[in-house]
This record gives sequence, structure tokens and C-alpha cells, in this order.
Amino acid sequence: MITIQIPIEVVLGVNVVSGVEVTENSGEMAELIEEVSDRLRREIKVEDLKEHPVVRAYRDFYWRIGIDPTKQRPSGEALVRRALRDNIPRINNVVDAGNIASMETFVPIGLYDLDRVKGELKLRFAGEGELFKPIGGRDEKLEKNQIVLADEEKILHVFPYRDSRETMIRKETKNVLIVACGVPGVDKMVVETACRKASDYIVKLAGGRAEKCRMLM
Repeated sequence: MITIQIPIEVVLGVNVVSGVEVTENSGEMAELIEEVSDRLRREIKVEDLKEHPVVRAYRDFYWRIGIDPTKQRPSGEALVRRALRDNIPRINNVVDAGNIASMETFVPIGLYDLDRVKGELKLRFAGEGELFKPIGGRDEKLEKNQIVLADEEKILHVFPYRDSRETMIRKETKNVLIVACGVPGVDKMVVETACRKASDYIVKLAGGRAEKCRMLM
């Protein structure tokens, strides 16, 4: 489903959940978010977060690809920081299910409307000036050293932290593509766990049927 075309040892956990029903957040979702947030607050302090081994790996990777992680935090770390401050965003049952899995594992997880994906997917370097349409932001022209997940028509994701509004989860979404993004220093099993948890939470909260997570590297 995804061809990796970059000379960096990344790991992707990939799955599909079919037949979901996207809704606003339920009481069950709120309880689950609070349960995970409470556990994180018991187990870790915000000042110690940057030394967590998974967070450290993503921060090191960000420096490697030219991103300052003190200004643009890895998405897993950013979610955990918000959980520690009791400030988790609520989007919808599918997106929030993925966020919970990311909070538990510290692994960035991308969720995409599979019916809006055109053709084969590739993890590759962007072309100079290639267009990206981020969720919540203005269109951008990328530099050629940036890593992207793209189909045959467009960019879905700037690796490993930003998704496109063109394939974001909407009310009418029925089939969800899950991509858990692993980087050097993050154990394959951690990425697989992130993929599996996202799949399980989506089925629990939005219905549907999950396939088995596949690991790509």
C-alpha cells in the first residue's frame, strides 16, 4: 500500500478500518480521554517529558531533518503535553481515537479518508515548490528535502507531523487509513502497538471492521 523511497530507516504501521461512522464526541470518548490523561499525569512530569526515550528519538529526528522540536513539537509529545495540562482537543470520534493511541505510545499517527486517496502511496522527498494543503493552515510550497506521504495526485502528510485537509477525516468518511510513523530509535513494536491501539479505539468508538496492522520499513 505504501512504498518507502527515502534512504532513512523509518518504520510505518499501516492499517485500514472500514465502515466507520464519524460523529461528535460521546460520553464514552470523554471518559477514555480523561482516563488516559489521568494515567499520564500520575506517571510523568512535563519537565521530564523531553527525556522520555520515544520523545527523545523524535526530537533527534526533527533536528536531523531541519526542524527545531522546541518550536514545532513532535505531535505525540504535543498531545501528551496537552494531556498533562488537561487540554486535549476534541475533534470527532475517529480523530480522537487516534489521538488517544498517540498519547499512550508517544507515536505520531496519521488518519486519512481512504476514499480520497488516489492510486499508490509513496513516502518520498518532496519536489521543490510542491504544494501542500495543511489542516488549519494556508497552502504551502515545500522544499525538496522535506519528507512527504503522497498519492498519485497530492500530498497527504509532511512526515512525521502534519496532515493535509484534502484527506482529513470528515463526517462522511467511511473508510480510514491509519499510518503510525516511526523514526530511528523507536522500536518497531512501539510503532506496531500505536497502529493496533488506533485501530482498536476507532472500532470501539466509531464501529467498522479493522484489518491487521502491517509493518513497513
